[in-house]
Amino acid sequence: MAGVSRQVPQVPHPGAARSGARHAARAWGDALLAVVAGVAAMAVVAALGLWAAGAADLPGGAFPSIVAAVVVMAAGGSVELAGDAGVLAGTEAELTAMPLSVTLAGALATGAVFLRPLRRHAVSSAGDLLGRVARTTVLWLGALAAITALARHTFTIDASDIAGDIAGDILDFLGATPTLGFRADPGRTLLFGLLWVLGVLLVALLVSRTAALPARLLRYQGAVRPAAFAMLLLVLAYVVIGVLTGLVVAATRGHPADTFAVILLGLPNVVWLALGAGIGGAWDGTAEGPFALPMPRILDAVLRGSPEATVDVSSLAEQDSRAWWLIPVAGVLLLGAACVMALRSPARTRLWQHAVHLGVAFALTMLVIIPLTRVSARYGLSMIIIGDVDAFSGAVVLRPHLWAMVGLALAWGIVAGLLGGLLTSRVRRRGAVQVTPDAPLQPPGHR
Repeated sequence: MAGVSRQVPQVPHPGAARSGARHAARAWGDALLAVVAGVAAMAVVAALGLWAAGAADLPGGAFPSIVAAVVVMAAGGSVELAGDAGVLAGTEAELTAMPLSVTLAGALATGAVFLRPLRRHAVSSAGDLLGRVARTTVLWLGALAAITALARHTFTIDASDIAGDIAGDILDFLGATPTLGFRADPGRTLLFGLLWVLGVLLVALLVSRTAALPARLLRYQGAVRPAAFAMLLLVLAYVVIGVLTGLVVAATRGHPADTFAVILLGLPNVVWLALGAGIGGAWDGTAEGPFALPMPRILDAVLRGSPEATVDVSSLAEQDSRAWWLIPVAGVLLLGAACVMALRSPARTRLWQHAVHLGVAFALTMLVIIPLTRVSARYGLSMIIIGDVDAFSGAVVLRPHLWAMVGLALAWGIVAGLLGGLLTSRVRRRGAVQVTPDAPLQPPGHR
C-alpha cells in the first residue's frame, strides 16, 4: 500500500558474531597470560628464596605451603600465625612483612604481559581498557584464592629441644607440646590482593610510553608518564645495585645461601630502606632473640644495638662507615632520574614544571614503597614449669617515619627536577621544532 513503510528486522551478520566471540576469547586469553606470568614469577622467586633460606628441609612436607604463604604475603595478603602448647603453656605469634623481591617479580611480569596487547593501537576506548582491567582482576583473584587455600600448615615443636630432656618429657606427658602453624586469611588476602593488582595495572599504564589510553586522557600523559617512568627507573636502579652488591658479598664473604635468601626474598626491603636513609629518612626498630628475618648484618647489628634503635644513615655508619655513601648515591641516581624525565617530557615543559612533576612523583613513590618496608614479627613461648623460654622467643620490628620521609622526598625531588631540567635544556626533546637560518619561518598559507 502506498504511504505505508514496512520495517524489516535487522538480523545480526554471522561473521560479526564470530568476530565478537574471537575478540572476547582473545581478551580473556590476554588476561589469563598476564595472571599466569605474574603467579609463575612470584612462585619461582619465592621457592628459590626459601630454598636458599633452608625452608626446603622443614618437616612434614611444608615447603609448598610455605611457598604459597610467601606468595600470599607478596601480593599484600595476610598470613596468621597460631600456636598451641596445652594448658600449662602459652604461645604468641605475629608476622607482618612483605617479601618485596617476590612482589616486584610478580608486578613486573603481570604489568609487562598486560601492556603487550595495548601497544597495538594508538588510542583505546575507556570501555575496552576497563574491560581488560576487569578480566585481569577477576582471574587474578581466582588464582589468589586457590593459592590462599594452599597456604596453611602446622609444625610440632620438640619440647626437649627447648626445655631439656626431663622437662620435655614432663611437658609431653602433660600434653603441653608446643605447636606453631600458619594459615592465610581469605578475606583480608582477597581484599588486599584486589588493591595489589589494581595498583600494579595502574602503575603499568602510568609508566608505559606506548600503551593506548582513552582519548580524553592523552592530554595528561605528557606530565604524568615521564615522571612515573623516571621513578620506576629509580627504584629498579636500586634493586640492580643491590643485586650486584649481593653477588659480590656472596663471592667474597662466604655464606652465599644467606645472601641469596636476602636477594630473592627481601632485596627491595633493604635497598629501598637505603634510598630512604640516603635522603635523610629514619626507622624505629628492634631485634631480639634468635628469631630473625633475612637481612644484612649491618642492619641486624643496628637493630640489636638497643631496645629501641633508630635506623638512619648515621646509625648505619656507626657499624660501617661506608653507609655515608648512601647520601651521594641517592643524589646521583635521583638526578639521573630527573634527566630521564626531562628528556621524555614535551619540549614545551617549563623548568618549574620539571621541578614540581619530579617532586610530587618522588613524594608519591616514597608514600607507596616505604610502608612496604615495615616489619613486625614476634614469637613467644612461655611455660609454667620454666617460665619464658628465651631460646624460642624473639622479635623483629621496623617502623618507618613515613611522613617525614615523604616531605624529604618532595624537597629532594623539586631540587633534582630543577637541576635535571637545566642540564637537559640544550638537548632537543620530543616535540621540539628545529629551525635553520637558511629556512626562515613562513607565514601560514604561504606557498
